[in-house]
Amino acid sequence: MILPASDPIPAVADKAGKFKTLLAAVKASGLAEALSGEGPFTVFAPTDEAFAKIPSATLNDLLKPENKEKLATILKYHVVSGRVYSEAAVAAKSANTLQGAAVAIKATDKGAFVNDAKIIATDVDASNGVIHIIDSVIMPPAK
Repeated sequence: MILPASDPIPAVADKAGKFKTLLAAVKASGLAEALSGEGPFTVFAPTDEAFAKIPSATLNDLLKPENKEKLATILKYHVVSGRVYSEAAVAAKSANTLQGAAVAIKATDKGAFVNDAKIIATDVDASNGVIHIIDSVIMPPAK
């Protein structure tokens, strides 16, 4: 049996070195403490390259204190309650996010996807959950 990592999700993401924008967004949204908490959580984590696909003016706007709620809503759409490894996620075909809406999970001959974001690495263990690395930021459906 492989023991989970001893660091919580934000620390594992920080050590990976390719989630600077995600970590800045998590801090700005006030979710850092929650994602360091007991969990477990499954996080579909967009890389810095994924965030680079968003126009910088839009991203800078989201990081402003007055948009904390909107940013938290987007980030919660990347988080699922529980420790869901890739095989179980693909088998489930969808997962309810902390934001409230579900994400679609599928595997095709082109790879595995959460909504339209390609999953580029799976099952990165943290003490309080698991991280799946994605190549795009996924947006919750408009209410």
